Amino acid sequence: MALWKNPTTLQQLKERSKNTLMEQLGIDYLEIGDDYLKARMPVDARTRQTAGILHGGASAALAETLGSIAASMCIDSERKRIVGLEINANHIRPVTDGWVVGITTPIHVGNTTQIWEIRIYNEQEKLVCISRLTVANIDK
Repeated sequence: MALWKNPTTLQQLKERSKNTLMEQLGIDYLEIGDDYLKARMPVDARTRQTAGILHGGASAALAETLGSIAASMCIDSERKRIVGLEINANHIRPVTDGWVVGITTPIHVGNTTQIWEIRIYNEQEKLVCISRLTVANIDK
């Protein structure tokens, strides 16, 4: 697929997540498609806020993780790296337990910037959060 210039396997993503925020939050990569990346995150003591629902920051962390990893797969990693410029998140419905699943797809993959949309769903496949991440492709 032309989108992935730096293809990565699920196992490589899991290895890269060791000793990072992704591991602490329990983010688990599920699938790499032709133009998307999918992962899940538990809704538990690590990701809930004091009201007992999924913390918006945890949703943003899942969104930024998915968008950044997908963006990094679209560049020549020998010459470039990805840095975040902006993320937004609209929280649509609360989740109290179980898992949420995030799926990121590209809106724009350019030479200097990329924009990714991330949709997060609950186990009933209802939209929980929609996010957009903008990253810069910078020289190493």
